[in-house]
Amino acid sequence: MKLKRALVLLTFNEIEALPKLFDRIPLSAADDVFAVDGGSKDGTVEYLKSKGVRVVPQPRRGRGCAFQVALDSTDADVICYYSPDGNEEPTDIPKVFEKLEQGGYDLVVASRMSKGAHNEEDEQTIRLRKWVNLAFTFLANAIWNRGPYLTDTINGFRAVRADSLRRCACKVDGFVIEYLMSMRMMKLGMRLGEIPTYEHPRLGGQSTAHSWPTGVEFTRHLIQEVLLGRRVA
Repeated sequence: MKLKRALVLLTFNEIEALPKLFDRIPLSAADDVFAVDGGSKDGTVEYLKSKGVRVVPQPRRGRGCAFQVALDSTDADVICYYSPDGNEEPTDIPKVFEKLEQGGYDLVVASRMSKGAHNEEDEQTIRLRKWVNLAFTFLANAIWNRGPYLTDTINGFRAVRADSLRRCACKVDGFVIEYLMSMRMMKLGMRLGEIPTYEHPRLGGQSTAHSWPTGVEFTRHLIQEVLLGRRVA
């Protein structure tokens, strides 16, 4: 049976990047295409609507909130989350869908860390963000993963089965959503896969994921998950 696909564009003040990127996004790879917007004031919403894209507003800010709003806004079997800020390679959208469906995976991540992939910091001598991501990923794999090693537990560019995501009960609003999802799917013994991707520099706007507060939040949730054991709630 053919699975229904949804492509979700996660947006917040993306008007600098969107016009440079939009025509490269393979909208035909999904049956349902819509945006979840965190309160853009720069013309992002108007631009998307001019392109015929349905825009769903978030009741409050936060990436985790956006993930939940997207899940509640479609009846698709599979959801791909994509941020149109220039970092993420749009030609990989069909690839994450196909990998998930053909391999029977619950989650497929576009990995910036696997063999053949490229991380935005790879040309730098000090790769602090990458090293921290690798450390959090190692801990999640070491504690819970009983399947093949997942090299990038944090990247938000990913495709997931909607029912599998609902089972994870990831009720968080912030940037920890992807890491929490990865950990809980490992706990539940779900099948996780990945494809290598190329992380580009942003085409516009500023990241709102500040390193220290985000790292503290990740650490807090990691400890909470350890205390929960194999439970997810």
